[in-house]
This record gives sequence, structure tokens and C-alpha cells, in this order.
Amino acid sequence: MNLTDMILLALSNLRRTKLRTFLTTLGVIIGIGALTSMVSFGTGMQKNITDAFEANDLFTSITVSPKQIDLDEITSGNVAEMANALNQESKPLTDSLLEDIRNIPGVRVAYPNMEFPARINLGDDSVSTKVQAMPASMGSYKPFNDLLAGNFYTSDSAKVVILRKEFLQKLKVKLIEDGKNVTLSKEDSARGFVLMHPDSLIRQNIKIVSLSMNPSKIPAAIVGMMRNKPEMPFDETVTELKIAGITKAAGQFGNNVFGGGVIIPVLTAKSIPSLNFSSVWDLLDSKKKEGTYSSIQVRVTDMKMIDPVSEQLRAMDVGVFSIVDQLDEIKRVFLIMNSLLGAVGAIALIVAGLGIINTMVMSILERQREIGIMKAIGGSEKEIRMIFFVEVGMIGLVGALFGLVLGWLVTRVANVVMNTQILPKDMEPVNLFYFPVWLVFGAIAFSILISLAAGLYPAARAARIDPVRALRHD
Repeated sequence: MNLTDMILLALSNLRRTKLRTFLTTLGVIIGIGALTSMVSFGTGMQKNITDAFEANDLFTSITVSPKQIDLDEITSGNVAEMANALNQESKPLTDSLLEDIRNIPGVRVAYPNMEFPARINLGDDSVSTKVQAMPASMGSYKPFNDLLAGNFYTSDSAKVVILRKEFLQKLKVKLIEDGKNVTLSKEDSARGFVLMHPDSLIRQNIKIVSLSMNPSKIPAAIVGMMRNKPEMPFDETVTELKIAGITKAAGQFGNNVFGGGVIIPVLTAKSIPSLNFSSVWDLLDSKKKEGTYSSIQVRVTDMKMIDPVSEQLRAMDVGVFSIVDQLDEIKRVFLIMNSLLGAVGAIALIVAGLGIINTMVMSILERQREIGIMKAIGGSEKEIRMIFFVEVGMIGLVGALFGLVLGWLVTRVANVVMNTQILPKDMEPVNLFYFPVWLVFGAIAFSILISLAAGLYPAARAARIDPVRALRHD
């Protein structure tokens, strides 16, 4: 009996017990559906994060700090420990050090991380945010080389700004994008939102209201506090600039998530009087001097240059942090998460395997006379076992194929519900699930393997049947 005959005989046997075969296969379908949908969620999350990192060139980015960043100190939330760490001896980040960094082979661009709080006025609306300074050379790199509207500035002293798309929401502006149906809800209209095309904002004037410390007002501020008439020792400066461009929506995990809403050229930022701190770290750092920076951003030519450039930076006795350094840890976290999700889905498939065992054992009891006849006319134990293996293998294959379809449909429904009902309306749709090729073929192979494993006992039991007793079986 060749393999083709065994397959045809196995299919014939499965068709004879349609309901039992359907229910057994349904268990495999549900198991594979649960397994693939759960694992696809883990792989989808991993893909979203890595794609966002790549879209923002984070895999080629390095952050330089005065001392080595200890993530345990940051995540501990202990302000005293953070302040103590900042007050330890560290190398100041000066313009001369910045120039040395730019001369390191493999460095594309390096610039100080300059931010200051300000109030932004556009028309009648006013919103507080952080103003971030960047060199004009950043316009050649992701994500600033592909703006939603306008163009990135070409001069470090240009009197222009780049607005982030998310920040315009705070200014009660909804953008009309080509190919997208954007409308104002009743709530938006009541709150004063307006619809505008991105191109209509380009070249409009915008005002940056910044605060700067005025030492001469400090005595008056102290006296005012004592008289319950507090006066702040600050001067307000209004700087009027023009809108040059608007960025596209930031990725969920990109470096734009925690950035300011406004980007301006570095020399323009230095000319605006402002408070000389951008975060609580600067306030806690008692040794921070004028003319120094809290951190420096570095971009290298490609991922291969991350390690050599990092080594040279560490030789300068400064702190170095890059996403690539944490890449192995990130992959390990996702491997653990995918393993846990896969284990939960595998439980359903193992339960389906028990159903296969039950079905095959019942089939043996019903087909003892048939098995006896096959043995009487020369069928070997190996051929009997193979017939049952083909049957369970077909159940596993069909269950895997339809299970993949079920898993895909479940993920599509979950994705639609997430994007329409849970995520904010102004957020870009997110594909939470991903079906790589290895998951598709792995699910099929795993399903067949579990089915074959479940068929080991029934096949062995069928092969051991005594043909004489089987022929006498009624």
C-alpha cells in the first residue's frame, strides 16, 4: 500500500464519521486560532516599536550626558537619589566638547539638547509647551525630512518654527489631510475647534512668550510673599516667528512622544531670553554652569557605527545611552511575552489533542473488524500505524489552515474595535497584530506535530490488534 492509497483510505475513514471529525477538527481550529492571535499580538507590538524606532532613526541615535545614566536611579522615583547622582563629579558638556564629538569618525550630526518652557500664541488661542531647538541639518534626517506641510528650515538663525501635528490639537486646530475624512464633532465645535488645511498655516505668524529670571525683582518678590501679594521675579519676552512647516503624527514609541510642541533653529533659540532649565534634572543639578548643556544628541552614519562611536564617547568620560545598547534586552522581553502568550494559546491546542486521542480510540473500537481484515490480507503493523497517522495529520493540517483564518479574523475585529472605540479619534490607527511568515508555517507545523503526537497511542493500539480476535468482533 503506497502513500497515496493510505491518504485516500484515511480521507474515506474521516468522511464516514463526519460529525465526529468536524468536532475534533473544530477543537484544533480554535486552538490554532487562539495560539496565532495571541502570538501575533506580541509580534505586532514588537514590530510597532521597532518600526517607530527606525522611522525616527533611533537605532542610529546616541544621547550624551555629563555622567553615565543609571536607569535604576531614573525608575526608582527617589528625588534625593537623583539629586545626589547629579551632584557627583561629572564632565560638563560644553561647546568645545560638542566640537570634539562632531569630529569623531562616523558622527553625522551632533547638537545640544536645548529646551525651554514657553507660551505659544496662535490667533486667539494660547497654550504652554516646551520649545525645542534643533540645527537646520536635522532637516535631512527622519522624521524631519518628510513633513506634513511646508519645509524644514535651512538656516540655524532663521526666524521660523516647525509645529508638531499633535500640538495643533492643543491650539484647537484640526487639520484637513488629503484622502482623509476629517470633521468636527459637536463637542469639538463647542470647545472652539476649527478645521484648517496644513498649507494654510504655513507662513502664518506665531508668538513665543518666554520667561527669564530678573535678579533685580527678587527682593520685591520676597517682600510681596511676606505681604501675601506675590510677584514673580521674571520678565516676559514676546518673540514673533513664522510657521515654516508641520510634522506628521509622531510614532507611539518615537523620540517625538516626549518632545516639545514647537521646534526652532538653535541660534534663534539662543537669542530668546528664557529660563535656563528644561527639566527637574537641571533644577536638581547644583553644579550645572552657564554655557553647559544637560545632554547632547548624536546621530551616526549607521547602526554599525554605534559601538565604535560609543567607545570614543566613553573615553571622553561622559555618559552614553543608545537604544541599540538595550536592543538585546528589548528582544528578550518580547521573547518572554511571546512565549507566555504562546503558552496560553498552546493549552487550547493541547486540549484539542486530547480530543483527537478520544476520537481515534473510538474509531479503533468501531473498526476492529476492518483492521483485522487488512492484517489478514497482508497489511503490516507499520501500514496500520501509518493510516492512523495520516488521519490525525489531515485533522491537524485542516485545523491549522482554518485556525489561521479564524485567528486572522479575530485580530481584524479586535483591531477595528481598538482603533474605533478605544484609541482617541485624533490618534493615527495602529495595527496591533502582525502575522509574519514564520508564524503561519510554524502554526501549521505545530498543529500537525501535536496531532501526530496525539495519534501515537491510538496508532500503536490499532497496530497491536490480533487479527483473529478482530475478525470475530461483531
